[in-house]
Order: sequence, then structure tokens, then C-alpha cells
Amino acid sequence: MTAASIEISEERGIRYLHFGSHWIQGAMRVSRPWALELEYTRDMMITLLLRPGLRRPRHVLFIGLGAASLPKFLYRYRPHARLTVIEIDPAVVRAAEQYFELPADPRRLAIEIADGHDYVRSTHRRFDLIVVDGFDAKCNVGMLDTPPFYSACRGRLTEEGLFVTNFLNRRRGLAAGVRRMDAAFDERTCVLPECSSGNVIALAAAGKAVDVSLAEMKAQALQLKRDTGLNLSPMVARLSKLQTGISERFTL
Repeated sequence: MTAASIEISEERGIRYLHFGSHWIQGAMRVSRPWALELEYTRDMMITLLLRPGLRRPRHVLFIGLGAASLPKFLYRYRPHARLTVIEIDPAVVRAAEQYFELPADPRRLAIEIADGHDYVRSTHRRFDLIVVDGFDAKCNVGMLDTPPFYSACRGRLTEEGLFVTNFLNRRRGLAAGVRRMDAAFDERTCVLPECSSGNVIALAAAGKAVDVSLAEMKAQALQLKRDTGLNLSPMVARLSKLQTGISERFTL
């Protein structure tokens, strides 16, 4: 199944999105369309443990739509959130609507066809969470890993705002990208332990400090699993191993 350069495959009950290559750009278990099937997408939602509360985040910006996994998850489980998705390719939006059950609710989930870099540099809106997961067919991010982009994202965060991005893996410019993030966010950044697929997720904050104990994160992860089915305990466990002998708190 194709739409423009978009390809859809399905295996063992899981539907995959590809941009004309073998790289997986998104996935959905057909029987559980609201769940986060790919591990790295689950890791990106660790932000919910850093600013906990059913009314947080209230305003979320997604750069890159893919299979719409993260917007769909927050749409279902954070009903107070207003979600904005910036996607450069209208064919991706059509695929998400046709094959990945993207909700049609512009009041809560607004889709804009635009360049993510240009959008954050021109908008005056502010967000509690900015999620960046934008790759082309060759898994390049272009201007989404540049000092102007990171600086613009920082300027668009609220006082409790968080920024999270997918670096894909450690071989594709991770160290340089993190240095650029550090410069934009005054070194308030954190690289999470990589997941089994090799994806590396990085976080940043600009306003109110993040300071939460690992014990609190474990308890919040259990509650989140009860409420949504999302299991963040494996990521918290990986963080705990990194922090052993250093600190029992996660700060940012």
C-alpha cells in the first residue's frame, strides 16, 4: 500500500509506516491503536513523570507526525491537552488518517502543513511540551538539529516546559547534537539510556527546575501504567542503574 512516497506494511498484527525505504517511521498494533508500539516512543513519554498531573501537559507541539502514535496517545489519555502537529509532507497526514486512525478533531488536535524549523522560529505560541521526531526517507533531520532550531524551541516553552527529541542512534551525530542542545538550554539537557532498538532520546528544560526522586518516578510509572497501559518502568530502571552511587534524584 502506498501514498506518494509513503509505504505501509503489516506483519503479525502490527502496521508499519515507511518513507520509501526499510527504515520504520512509525508503527501501530491494529488491535490497540492508542498504544505506543515502538519502545522509543514510550521512552519519549518519560516527560509525563517529570511534570506529573492529569492536566499536564496542557499545550503540546509535535514536530513530525509519522504514524501519529504520540499525538494519539496524548489525545486519548490527556483530554485537557491541546495538541498541535507540524508535518512538512501532506502525504504523511493522509497516511496517518487512512491507516493509523489519526483522530479528526481540529479543536483538540490541529495539523499544520509546514516546516518545523520555520514554524518554531515564527510562532508566538508557547507550549508545555515540544516533541521532535522528524526524519526524511534517509533518516536525516536537516534543520531540526541546529542551534537556531533549539534556541527557538527553548523560546517557545512555558515556565514548566520540556523539550524531547529522538536522535535515532549514537552513530548519527549524537555528541554534536547534544552539544548544540546544551548551548541552547544552558546545559540543562539529559541523554536517556538507549532502548533496545538503538534509538537515543534527549531531554531539555528551560524554566522551572525538574527535581524528582527515582522512587517518585517509579510510583508515578506504576500509576501511569494502571491509567493508560503505558509501562515506563523499564526506562526508570535504566535511569536508576545510571544513577547508582551518584544520586537518587533526577534533575534537569
